[in-house]
Amino acid sequence: MRMTMILLINLLLTAQLFAQSGIELYNPGERAVTETVIEIPWKTVLKAYPKIDTTQLQVLSGGENIPYQLERQGKSNVQNLLVQLSIEAKKSVTITFKKAKPAPVVPKAFCRFVPERFDDFAWENDRIAFRIYGAALNGRADNAYGTDIWAKRTSDLVLDKWYKQNDYHKDHGEGLDYYQVGLTLGAGDIGVFLKDSIQFIHNYRSYEILDNGPLRATFRVNFDPHTFNGTTVHEERTVSLDAGSQLSKVQVRMQHSFKNKLPVVVGITLRAEKSSLLLDETAGVLGYWEPRHGDDGTLGIGCVFPTLPRSMFEKYAHGLARLDVASGETLTYYTGGAWDKAGRISSSGAWFDYLKMFAQQVKSPIAIKVK
Repeated sequence: MRMTMILLINLLLTAQLFAQSGIELYNPGERAVTETVIEIPWKTVLKAYPKIDTTQLQVLSGGENIPYQLERQGKSNVQNLLVQLSIEAKKSVTITFKKAKPAPVVPKAFCRFVPERFDDFAWENDRIAFRIYGAALNGRADNAYGTDIWAKRTSDLVLDKWYKQNDYHKDHGEGLDYYQVGLTLGAGDIGVFLKDSIQFIHNYRSYEILDNGPLRATFRVNFDPHTFNGTTVHEERTVSLDAGSQLSKVQVRMQHSFKNKLPVVVGITLRAEKSSLLLDETAGVLGYWEPRHGDDGTLGIGCVFPTLPRSMFEKYAHGLARLDVASGETLTYYTGGAWDKAGRISSSGAWFDYLKMFAQQVKSPIAIKVK
């Protein structure tokens, strides 16, 4: 009898410890989230698993290992646990922790400085790739201001390979760079909007990589101060891209001397041929389905705004979202694209639906609770 009681107490204690090591992730939205990176504050993880050892950690769902990343945001200590999961609408998934050698995670997000191509900075995930241009291009005939997008139809990371081959303007089966940026905002860049005109902040001066995969790549770039119509503006931009997402998260912090909130625009370059443009101020979605580019196919470009813009409009060969930013305030938005030849999104309707769904998921984030 005594032995039975001891076994029962041990079982109860084990069950209690197991329950304390679980975190419930609930999807409050009307649609499933698929292969989505979920950010769990590290203090929540410690509450669920106080004796955690980051060198001996497996994260499980349904008893199976799931991919994760310890996000540091450029700091020495872990800030968040990132996990990649699919969760049905109005359903929850519980993750648990196990002290064991971490399971390998295939890198799905990556960023880097590219000194071999002037001073590009490029980033990618398993869906899409982007780059911006550094100060080395300022004043050159081939200068470009805005964000460039690379069309991919492989889940492999290709930046290193494509830059090394130096032939990425041709499709060799993985995709190519055919997007035209020039002296425009390109695929969702930001500019000052004074006297009813776009004022370009030019190209970044310095960079810092904060996290580099396997599930999220994050970097920060700084721009030289510029003076527009008597207003001096200094921009700091932090960009992150998650595995499985078509859109990057952009956080722009502007120090400026404008007497009020500074008018800015986030924009998408429009082509000469007529094509579908979505200006949905209510949902905070700016979307564009480009005209077909011969055999290269079609790119969809889009932006999502958690803080609704004052207005959206078409002007200066751009689709524009107008916002106001106080000095020192951080403006957050999402921007990115999809290529029809990648096989996931192949029409304007599907692209605009994706953007609206993304906007809804931003407004209804995954609820996190220690069990």
